[in-house]
Amino acid sequence: TPWTLPANQFVAVHPDLEYVVVEDERAGDRLIVAAVLADALAEKTKTHFSVVRRMMGRELVGRRYVPPFDFYAASSYDRTGKLRDGGEEPVAWRVVAADFVTVESGTGLVHQAPAFGEVDYEVLLREQQRFVEGEGPELLCPVAPDGTFTDPVTPWKGQWVKDADKSIIRNLKERGLLWHQEQYLHDYPFCWRAEQDPLIQYPRRSWFIRTTEFREQMLENNRHIRWLPEHIRDGRFGNFLESNVDWALSRERFWGTPLPIWVCEATGRMEAVASYAELLAKPGVEGTEVWEEAKRQHPELPDDLKVHKPYIDAVTYDSPFQAGARMRRVSEVIDCWYDSGAMPFAQWGYPHRGKERFTEQFPADFISEALDQTRGWFYSLLAISTMLFGPQSQEDSGERDPTTPMYPWPHPYRTCIVLGLMLGEDGNKMSKSKRNYREPSEIFDRYGADALRWYFFANQAPWTSIRYREQAIRESIPEFLLRLWNVFSFFVIYANIDGFDPAERLEGEAGQLGPDVLARGRGYRPLEDRCEIDRWILSELHQTTAAVIEHMDAYDNFPACRRLHRFVDALSNWYVRRNRERFWSGDVEAQDKIDAYWTLYEVLLTTSKLIAPFTPFLAETLWRHLTGVFGDRAISSVHLCDYPTPETQAVDATLSQRMALLREIASLGRAARASAKLKVRQPLARAEVVLADQTHLAWLQEHASLLSVEINVKEVEFTTAGEEYIEYKVVPNFKRLGPKLGKNMPKVKQWLEQADGAALLRQLQQDGHVSIELPDGTVELTSDDIEVRLQARSGWTAAQGEQTVVVLSTELTPELIQEGWVRDLVRHIQERRKAIDCDYTDRIAIGLVTESEEVREAVRRHEAYVRRETLAESLEEEALPNVSPVELEVGGHKVSLSVRR
Repeated sequence: TPWTLPANQFVAVHPDLEYVVVEDERAGDRLIVAAVLADALAEKTKTHFSVVRRMMGRELVGRRYVPPFDFYAASSYDRTGKLRDGGEEPVAWRVVAADFVTVESGTGLVHQAPAFGEVDYEVLLREQQRFVEGEGPELLCPVAPDGTFTDPVTPWKGQWVKDADKSIIRNLKERGLLWHQEQYLHDYPFCWRAEQDPLIQYPRRSWFIRTTEFREQMLENNRHIRWLPEHIRDGRFGNFLESNVDWALSRERFWGTPLPIWVCEATGRMEAVASYAELLAKPGVEGTEVWEEAKRQHPELPDDLKVHKPYIDAVTYDSPFQAGARMRRVSEVIDCWYDSGAMPFAQWGYPHRGKERFTEQFPADFISEALDQTRGWFYSLLAISTMLFGPQSQEDSGERDPTTPMYPWPHPYRTCIVLGLMLGEDGNKMSKSKRNYREPSEIFDRYGADALRWYFFANQAPWTSIRYREQAIRESIPEFLLRLWNVFSFFVIYANIDGFDPAERLEGEAGQLGPDVLARGRGYRPLEDRCEIDRWILSELHQTTAAVIEHMDAYDNFPACRRLHRFVDALSNWYVRRNRERFWSGDVEAQDKIDAYWTLYEVLLTTSKLIAPFTPFLAETLWRHLTGVFGDRAISSVHLCDYPTPETQAVDATLSQRMALLREIASLGRAARASAKLKVRQPLARAEVVLADQTHLAWLQEHASLLSVEINVKEVEFTTAGEEYIEYKVVPNFKRLGPKLGKNMPKVKQWLEQADGAALLRQLQQDGHVSIELPDGTVELTSDDIEVRLQARSGWTAAQGEQTVVVLSTELTPELIQEGWVRDLVRHIQERRKAIDCDYTDRIAIGLVTESEEVREAVRRHEAYVRRETLAESLEEEALPNVSPVELEVGGHKVSLSVRR
């Protein structure tokens, strides 16, 4: 920054660095540089230095030098000032000590222009403290507010400072003062609204709040606040408070809250005015007619404007400091961040009015904003509240307004949720000018507002920065919103088919249709009288309700949404899927079928209430469809209902554990199939379930037939010894272990080769590490150091979960293969039903033509299964008349399929 050289006032050195006087053998110049930089400088300039003298930086402190430009030095170089400790000293162009001087680059001596750098300005303040007031160095600033040079920098007067850089360098060269020149690549500030405009640091006289006197109180207040995420408290925000500087309160702008300070035009003495009423009560008030005239000409002007520019600036009054003088308001307005921080009390007009409202609302339960507000709103709120309402020290108590209440920490907010930043589709900060994001209205129109809401709520913790991508929003819909809607559609379709009408079965007021109201319904049985899977889903519902409330009470929406997601997945992929035959049964008044309807209806009603804060539109749609049959007897909107409360008596923790294990086994069965590339529809002979313990063995054995259907195997067996089917292979990460273990590597390798892989895996899962005792001490290995792989033995495929391993036989007999063909054929028939617009209850006729005797034999053997699954009244081995067949392939054999309603 050559343009700052005309404002040079000091040169800084590090007092504990060694410096040398060197002679440039090429030019004969003598230079002072940091000793450790001398050789690098000589090599950089292709010259040779001879050391003339060595000294510590502290020996240079106080030495005078001639500045590169004498615009100020010409008249003030010899000026001295009186020191507070006695004696005199030149006020400028001296070497000063500074700890910030480094030897990473440069010469080890740093030019100081206090007018154009925060660190440099702190050097000036420190130097001023050494002198008697009024005797020390003054701030030299030869730059106007518009960024151009002023007097006395006559060569470049009126020129924008950055445009003068090259000319300044040329001037130094011509005068023989530039020994070496090079460019540094570094960060530079640009205007955040006009990104092509470079900024300069510039000194302005300002009003400050001495927040540094309240640093410890702000830190104590902060320690009592619950931060989400927690590390913000002592990290980003705590560090900001630790390094607190006084708050620059004033701004030189037109619009803003006027700084309520009036100055005596004669003496310069000042006073703060607490309110507009207090201002009007001052003696000799004049200037209010300016506002009155503006209001007369423009009656639509709101009265609030009378305390703003230009009207407030016209108001003057008699000075209490000198007879005949007037008090006039200073020109500045207040930093708008002060307005934001005053919000908790200013919104009620406190302290002039609204005291009761303020007391009721203070402090806030929580606030939430993005991460960048740690230095903005979060700070302004806490700083103002701490200074106004925090417990004061004895020294401050005399200055405190006795009418201002004190509040215990924390305030003005108890919890602060810090949101991550929203990024555009390119991963950069959202920008209107760059248009790196889709307009929200486009997302709303295409996918609905709930899709965007759920994407934000459920895809990551709120304090994680998120990329706003249409594809990610679209992909989040099927996993929750669409899945829940499909469950609702399933209920509506079969309730309409069977004539299940909850309004007809439930007399009187329905209200919010809670469990107590539903219990009056005809056919609604107590929980203990229903089948196991009904009891399970209602247990899951109430556990989910309790978990969501717990997380939301803690202002932690992400795990609440994750729990809702898991519940809807269980509802759709287990309860509804496992219960389809109950809804398909012919007897519409069978108690088991009525139980299924009441259970699913209750679950959907409660779920619509649970999701209402997250996806309000879907919740409302579900509620209105589910309760519309009640008319005015039920509450019209889900958002007028109370939030559900969990019923502890409905929770069966043991059943939940058992069903979770059962679902895990089914899921692992599908995973084992996938690893062996076996189709889901291909029946297998056997599944072996290796259990970690036998706690639920008896219950699982009772449900073996269910598992055989889920996994599509003929036989399911349970065991606690899986060595016959699986083995564990320990795979060390040698690239990581080599540097970590060094000479111990061979010993650890030998130990791992002999170790029990299953035991290692359990220890890794439980403790996160494996401990190995060696002669040199204990070595801990994590999952980054070793991998324990499950490996099925020949003829088997396996998958491992948290509680069990599922092993499937991969041997396929001709009978199993043919049964797999039949299941594939059923899928094709179901697709034809959809293609010819069959209703769920429509009966069909099927015609099959194939030259493969194997396919015909398979169909004959499993005809009953085919007809039952497809609602077929007939299955003929010939084409159906007047029906266009579709050609397909089953087990590699060509088949012609015709279907007719």
